[in-house]
Amino acid sequence: MRVLMVSDVYSPRVNGVSTSIETFRGTLADLGVEVRLVAPRYADEADEPGIVRVRGRPVPGDPEDRLVGWRAMHREVLAAARDCDLIHVQTPFVAHYAGLKAARKLGLPVLATYHTLFEEYLQHYAAFLPAAWLRGQARAFSRRQCNALDAVVVPSKAMRARLESYGVTTPLHVLPTGIPTTRFARGDGPAFRARHGIPPEQPVALFVGRVAHEKNIGFLLEAMVHTRRQCPDALLVVAGEGPASADLQARAGQLGLADGVRFIGYLDRRDALPGCYAAADVFAFASRTETQGLVLLEAMAAGVPVVALSEMGTTDILDGGRGSIVPPACPQVFGETLAHILNHPSAWQHLGDDAAQYAREWSDVAMAGRMAELYRRMAATEFAPQRPLTATA
Repeated sequence: MRVLMVSDVYSPRVNGVSTSIETFRGTLADLGVEVRLVAPRYADEADEPGIVRVRGRPVPGDPEDRLVGWRAMHREVLAAARDCDLIHVQTPFVAHYAGLKAARKLGLPVLATYHTLFEEYLQHYAAFLPAAWLRGQARAFSRRQCNALDAVVVPSKAMRARLESYGVTTPLHVLPTGIPTTRFARGDGPAFRARHGIPPEQPVALFVGRVAHEKNIGFLLEAMVHTRRQCPDALLVVAGEGPASADLQARAGQLGLADGVRFIGYLDRRDALPGCYAAADVFAFASRTETQGLVLLEAMAAGVPVVALSEMGTTDILDGGRGSIVPPACPQVFGETLAHILNHPSAWQHLGDDAAQYAREWSDVAMAGRMAELYRRMAATEFAPQRPLTATA
């Protein structure tokens, strides 16, 4: 079986979408599913088998991303899809329209994974517009796109419920991205600390993710003020890149956290990131906009206890209480919870052990098996190309 994935983002851009694509591509191949990919070219990336790169230009205000050419993307997607069995769209921008048009032209089934909760996302990037209006536009946009497809994959039950509330009638399949658990279980924490000048005994809380306002990192900074009142040498390590980095570093200084927060930037997922997780005593996460929360599982796979808010997609992971503590959305209580773990790490070792065991239930192999089964069911079904390219339902 041959599947074409289409995306407006991929490596070297690091986020949940590119991580999901990379994970599924690798594991699906072992299950007899060949995955091609059409994605942006960011600079001079080396050509890779099965990947077609389309040149793009930097997005104003977000130079990490690329806006690919409309005609070039449509041309490359159509060419790559001609001998495929199915098209899987990963992002809702040019990739969505190119993938949908190619599928309808070739009579192929087309599905998309809904990775991003735009309803809560856009207000951080268009603050000059009324928030209620932006939410309404995001809901209508998502409804039109989803209802033009043959199926939609959502990473969590909460995301399925949200799309249903928008009026999405296309079949919705809850299918999270899995993680390569063994990779994150083998990190070298002491080596990572030595490389970054972190003393072996210093208590470390860790955040991993895009450094953007929608990740609610400002909440973690406020929480760290309370953490350090009870654990004065506690350090928050922020791993990742993003448009809010300068603002958040300035905010840390305003809160008196100049020596209590370390922004370490991008980390290679295969080598440096597992070591980063292993170097942490606790993982801290407060995002309210996740469609899944993959980094929670990565931390758990490394045997790191998690302290996180249970919001949207993270609820599926956190509700069972396995390997995690869910405090109320109060910086003081959240910070004091971190301090309690950091001050008594041995007393919380059982939480880390349970986290590692729990993470194995979310393995990349298991989730890829479910995705392959969905692909095969869709490929075996007659999908008439009658749906309009711009559905209004």
